[in-house]
Amino acid sequence: MKVELTKEFLDRVQLMVENQDAVGIEKELNLLHPADIADLMESLSIAEAKYIFENLNDEITAEVLIEFDEDYRIKFMKLMSTEEIVDQIDNLETDDAADILGELEDDEKDEIISQLEDKEHASEIIDLLNYEGDTAGGLMNKEYFQTKANWKIERCVIELRKQAENIEKVYSIYVVDDDGILLGILSLKSLLFAEPKTQIEDIYIRDKVHYVKVHEKAEVVAEIMEKYDLVSLPVVDRQHKLVGRITIDDVVDVIMEEAEKDFQMASGISENLEASSTVFKNTRSRLPWILIGLAGGVAASQIIRGYESQIDLNPALAFFIPLIVATAGNVGVQSSAIIVQGLASKDFQFQSLFKQVGKETLVGMMVGFICSVIIFGVNYTFNGDILLGTTISISLFVVVVIAAVLGALVPLLLDRIKIDPALATGPFITTANDIIGLSIYFMVAYFVYM
Repeated sequence: MKVELTKEFLDRVQLMVENQDAVGIEKELNLLHPADIADLMESLSIAEAKYIFENLNDEITAEVLIEFDEDYRIKFMKLMSTEEIVDQIDNLETDDAADILGELEDDEKDEIISQLEDKEHASEIIDLLNYEGDTAGGLMNKEYFQTKANWKIERCVIELRKQAENIEKVYSIYVVDDDGILLGILSLKSLLFAEPKTQIEDIYIRDKVHYVKVHEKAEVVAEIMEKYDLVSLPVVDRQHKLVGRITIDDVVDVIMEEAEKDFQMASGISENLEASSTVFKNTRSRLPWILIGLAGGVAASQIIRGYESQIDLNPALAFFIPLIVATAGNVGVQSSAIIVQGLASKDFQFQSLFKQVGKETLVGMMVGFICSVIIFGVNYTFNGDILLGTTISISLFVVVVIAAVLGALVPLLLDRIKIDPALATGPFITTANDIIGLSIYFMVAYFVYM
């Protein structure tokens, strides 16, 4: 069941911890989902969380550990003995175990692996640790069902029962040959309805079997599983031998992490931040783009200073500087956001660069024209100054069109040179548009008032 972490609930749990009420904690928490227990523990002090962890059922402690935020888990595991960590690793699937061990120092990692009783489990974890975390090999787990093509159904069922001891969830049954080469997939329906003497090679699915190789990037895995609505995906090595599977829960984590990374990058944050990140890490990740924005602000102020004579001719020009830069910034960010979204979802893979930029240019022209007409009417109504209205309207139209083109072009160019295009949706576009917008505004004012 889902629990709402209200203050009253937290106070009740804290009181049980304070009174060393192990029975109450077990009764109160063991029926909750591990993710809810993890959220609860992260809301308490590390000492209180440790006491709760020690009084949970052994069946769920490993799942709670894997549900922790990464930074919190690293801090929490410093309070655990090697023996306690070994017990948790023994109860985790290989991919989760490898993820946790990957967060530890090499000497701690080696000590824990050496103490694992199940040597096959340990060997599989070691194998996974050899892969980069952002690859298919780093995402996969070693727990999967497999059957050989030359087996009959009756033998297949017997073998699958043996394999089931270490597998929690059944998504697919993979068919391999005697050398372990992936041939296809056997559906559960085919297995259930086939006669005992039927051979697997007569009923398994050979065509349109999707798989990835161990070195493929995590983003590619997520794209394949999202495009074809897959809940699991087999992983093969360079010889096409089946070596693991990736399940949907791991891919959801990848999608969430990528979305968070892109959102933070678009906001001018250069590192992945969590709520628990330190003040120093927060400052370090935000400062670079703040400084770039600051430099842009200095450049913009110098542009204004250089056109001081135009402002002297009509001081009202200064009133509309925020309008010009804000509108340009908004249009640029919108255009870049659309392009970045299309690049991420592969919507543009069959379209030309000129078509994408051309479409955003037309949108910019329409938006710029409508905004220019509106602002001309507003200015004429309140000020009655046709020259000022003409200056603002022409400037706004040109600035909006250029902002739309720049917003579309920059992420496309960044993508071509293998730089994350999400960089283009944040302070970069805004700062560039501020400088360009002000330059255009005062140049138009110069020609109108000269």
